[in-house]
Amino acid sequence: MKGVLLVNLGSPESTNPKDVKKYLDEFLMDERVIDVPWLLRAFIVKGIVLNTRPKQSAAAYQKIWWEEGSSLIVLSERLQQKIDKFTEVPISLAMRYGKPSIEQGLKELHAKGVDEVLLLPLYPQFAMATTETIVVLADELQKEHFPEMKITTLPPFYNRPDYIEILSRSIAEKIEKLDYEHLLFSYHGVPERHIRKSDITKSHCQIDGTCCQTASPAHQFCYRHQCYETTRLVAEKLELNPDAYSTSFQSRLGFDPWLQPYTDRTIEKFGLNGMKKMAIVTPAFVSDCLETLEEIAMEGEEIFHENGGKELTVIPCLNDREDWVKTLSNWINAWVEAKQEESVGS
Repeated sequence: MKGVLLVNLGSPESTNPKDVKKYLDEFLMDERVIDVPWLLRAFIVKGIVLNTRPKQSAAAYQKIWWEEGSSLIVLSERLQQKIDKFTEVPISLAMRYGKPSIEQGLKELHAKGVDEVLLLPLYPQFAMATTETIVVLADELQKEHFPEMKITTLPPFYNRPDYIEILSRSIAEKIEKLDYEHLLFSYHGVPERHIRKSDITKSHCQIDGTCCQTASPAHQFCYRHQCYETTRLVAEKLELNPDAYSTSFQSRLGFDPWLQPYTDRTIEKFGLNGMKKMAIVTPAFVSDCLETLEEIAMEGEEIFHENGGKELTVIPCLNDREDWVKTLSNWINAWVEAKQEESVGS
């Protein structure tokens, strides 16, 4: 029997600093998020971050918390419920950090008799700290608790035509009547070393302005390339003037070099240079969350206004749009059909 496990990032259980601290501990102690030796990671996270950041992060979550709970969790649940109507296989939902856990999601499917799982990370682009950590944990749990279960992972969908079509449509709907001067594609940042660590060629990714445009097997796991390719394909679809859009990276942590240009500094620069109206889209996320609702829509707007800007429009994530639901359902149904054909052929 086949089933699907949708996996998103996760969220604290509440805006209480204790719950936020617990969530940050699990998140930041992941060796694929802060990829340094365990002792150093523990010193950074448990010795510094967890003694300073939970209250600050809790205050940020309070600004965007919905009556039903975390926006990311609520939107992910709505997505799951809608997909369930278009598919005939069990659909479970899990979070990489927090609840419901990936183990819980696999248990739920196992209890329904599922022995073939489509693992569907809700990230368009591949990154160590997103897709890879989900796949690695799911594989570990499968070997330990569900040895008879087979897991197939949906590849990153950053360049799939149907995804690009929907993302482009969601942007067009928001900006077609908007008198904006620039559209900024803001992706979640990662340390530059993550790009080099993910380089299967061990030599291609130089982050020098040309490697992402030069064909290479490394692009299969290159977050930077996949972000820029998403931007390029959407800009092509929307027939955007090259001067009317750009790409940046948000949410950096620590002092190591992260992917540039940085979103906050880009917004600041636009304001200082006289821009009055701009729009931002965040295609690294499919569900609105802290990074889109607070960091971009609130902090970003404040930075823009403080530096002379007038109007900053944030384009919502795909969330539970009907066309996005149907596309995900089509991918799932295609996988189910392919597996059924395999069974008949064997």
